[in-house]
Amino acid sequence: MSSAAPPADSAAFCADLVRGHDFPRYAATLFAPAAERRALLALYAFNVEIVRVRDQVSQPLPGEIRLQWWTDMLSGHVHGSAEGNPVAAELLRAIRDFELPVEPLSLLADEHQFDLYNDPMPTMAALEGYLAATSSALFGLAAQVLGPSSEAAEHLARHAGLAQGIAQIIANLPRDAAHRQLFLPQQVLASHGCSMEDVFAGKETPNLRAVLEQLTGEAQQHVTTALSLLAQVPPSVRPAFLLLSQAQADLRRLSQPGRNPFAPQIPSRLRTLWTLWRASRSREFTK
Repeated sequence: MSSAAPPADSAAFCADLVRGHDFPRYAATLFAPAAERRALLALYAFNVEIVRVRDQVSQPLPGEIRLQWWTDMLSGHVHGSAEGNPVAAELLRAIRDFELPVEPLSLLADEHQFDLYNDPMPTMAALEGYLAATSSALFGLAAQVLGPSSEAAEHLARHAGLAQGIAQIIANLPRDAAHRQLFLPQQVLASHGCSMEDVFAGKETPNLRAVLEQLTGEAQQHVTTALSLLAQVPPSVRPAFLLLSQAQADLRRLSQPGRNPFAPQIPSRLRTLWTLWRASRSREFTK
């Protein structure tokens, strides 16, 4: 949000930002054509900036102001400082070059206001709405960079986003619990007799395992559905959905018997690259 001039190469700035803070998405862009890769990195750098707001503020109000700056920028109400921000400059370029809709980007920023507060996610429907506006929206916008907009791609993006988003929530449980932030739906916790305080205390209970098993099962269903829908979009668009393979690998890892859900487990970058490369050569993504 600085008004200073952007770096000489704002595209490189975005690439470095995504590589440092969201390596799986960065790695996925390596399998996209160079002409479209710059726009994909702009989208993902914007997402990094939005997701990082929670960690950059100590109170919700400054976070809301930061998020509002982005929505104002997207609506054309910010002048000067937008060009001085390398991520904003690259995002505006991607919107212009690929005729991307602004509304999903604004909704993504708005939805992440939830992150600024410690209100628990109330229901499974609320979680799905949150993920549809964030993770699914990113898949959908990436697909529009790589090919024409279509109902098939939007349908695929919804399932891909729900799968990846749920996997990330399970993986991020150690960090979120330490911050007393709860993305596991209260409704699902209550159905398994799992206490929020036990989650915040990092207690591994049979009730919590049942919650995580249910969510893992939901995510796996979305992966299966998304993979079955890949054939309905052109091969040129499919690289936008390569992260499905990473979500699938994450879910296998997160559902291993005996795994401590409060022990952080971050896949190596080499393993991430290997997972995406194998997927890029698979029948689902090439036929």
